[in-house]
Amino acid sequence: MDKKIRAVIIEDHDMARMGLSVILESAKNIEVVGMFADGLQGAQKTIELAPDIVIMDIGLPTIDGIEATAKIKGANPDIKVLMYTSREDEDDVFDSFRAGADGYITKGATKEQTVSAVIAVSGGAGWLDPAIAKIVLTNLKKSTPIERKGEINYKLGKDLYGLTEREMEVLALIVDGFSNPQIAEKLVITISTTKTHVHNILQKLYVGSRSKAISMAMKEGLV
Repeated sequence: MDKKIRAVIIEDHDMARMGLSVILESAKNIEVVGMFADGLQGAQKTIELAPDIVIMDIGLPTIDGIEATAKIKGANPDIKVLMYTSREDEDDVFDSFRAGADGYITKGATKEQTVSAVIAVSGGAGWLDPAIAKIVLTNLKKSTPIERKGEINYKLGKDLYGLTEREMEVLALIVDGFSNPQIAEKLVITISTTKTHVHNILQKLYVGSRSKAISMAMKEGLV
């Protein structure tokens, strides 16, 4: 049996905390090992529990989620932190990543997207939903000269949206107009595997169709 992802939730709103717990526990490979409503207590208990990932709200009593993240990362950098918040303020986003956060997802995400984010971040991938990704990309473009555009965008796409290398390959073929059977033949994989990759890409890009995935990939320069 595959090892379950051990998750801690730090969220001060009771209904939001319980709802998130139900969502995560519905995934067979995620186990919630702790839930806390206070930033300082949550950070201390998370350090003791040493889970794979902590899902962190920002607006917390005692200390906020950003300070709690810094405490957790300072004690154990291997614990992944996924910010889970309704805040989309630029300062909150960058302060979170400066504190050591590994991903940032808003509370408006679907159940499937939330589970995908937890799995991706716990596995070492980054995760940002589109609204937050745009903030990050805009600032990167302002401060970083874009050279070797394709290589840089490939890395950004993986890091910002949690796409695997294979999913980036599949996305590029979707943009080029390949059908699922053609993608399967091109990459020497099964149709079933191809469909799974396409489904995951749509989830991670927060879109509901191949055409919207193509539009986002082109707009954000992912391919």
